[in-house]
Amino acid sequence: MIGMRNSSLMCKQVWPTLRNLPQKDKVVFVMGVTGAGKSRLSIDLATQFRGEIVNSDKIQVYKGLDIATNKITQEERCGVPHHLLGVIDPYKEFTTKNFCNMASLAVNSITDRGKLPIIVGGSNSFIEALVHDNSHNFRTRYDCCFLWVDVSMNVLNSFLYERVDKMMEQGMTDEVRSMFNPKNTDYTKGIRKAIGVPEFDSYFRAELSNSVDVETRERLLKEAINEVKINNCILASKQLEKIKRLINVKGWKIQRLDATEVFRRKQRNAEEEAEEIWKNMVMGQSIKIVGKFLCENNRSKMVYRNDVTAIKRAAASAIAQY
Repeated sequence: MIGMRNSSLMCKQVWPTLRNLPQKDKVVFVMGVTGAGKSRLSIDLATQFRGEIVNSDKIQVYKGLDIATNKITQEERCGVPHHLLGVIDPYKEFTTKNFCNMASLAVNSITDRGKLPIIVGGSNSFIEALVHDNSHNFRTRYDCCFLWVDVSMNVLNSFLYERVDKMMEQGMTDEVRSMFNPKNTDYTKGIRKAIGVPEFDSYFRAELSNSVDVETRERLLKEAINEVKINNCILASKQLEKIKRLINVKGWKIQRLDATEVFRRKQRNAEEEAEEIWKNMVMGQSIKIVGKFLCENNRSKMVYRNDVTAIKRAAASAIAQY
């Protein structure tokens, strides 16, 4: 995780005096396919703009399977508060309506405390439902900035394969085994539908059978790992199509950030070059976009310590760093 200098930037918004129109608070969305770097960028932005993160991944919302679901670690969070991450009973269904209700409460709590809500996750159906949620009047209450961390699928697929291998080294098999129940073949509910759980079913059943030889078990394990890799790539492809649909069909204005070269450099083990490209091309561009977004308000004034110009100076300072 790239170290960041915390900015003094804080946009506290008040009710306008002109036209009696209600003030809209600001919300930032970080979107992208699995493995593209959404969590990393969200931490960069949260530390820069005093934000708090709301998870919008429909699997990471559940407790457990931290390795298999690729949850961001405590160390990687850099002290940034996270909401809706690992909080739901793994055997309960978490619906789109549940997400909209809980996310709206979280966003409201964050803005009430003068912080910036940053909604992060690959479940674009959750994000779309929240943005268009009428029961909470989301679009009438909040101005939204959408960021999309994009990586060429050819480059990303290689990374996703390697990521599964690292998960295996970290103990994913034992972690998933704890969820295995030979009497339960339903992998459509709760955390059991996570990629990495149903794929291991045949292997775990072979482990319990005295009639299955070691060679067959090893083959089943390799097949399970390969299936997890393939399904992650399929998931990424579907997520990409949903983002394109939001842009091309729904007309969403989503700012694209190309992180492909970051991943290419990592594949060549050029870590320092990758970090520099991330800082300039992804993090730096995002800070410029969000800084401008926070200082723009067509319906009312924004104040910082009761001084309109102070917020502009703070944002300009943050932007100038990159």
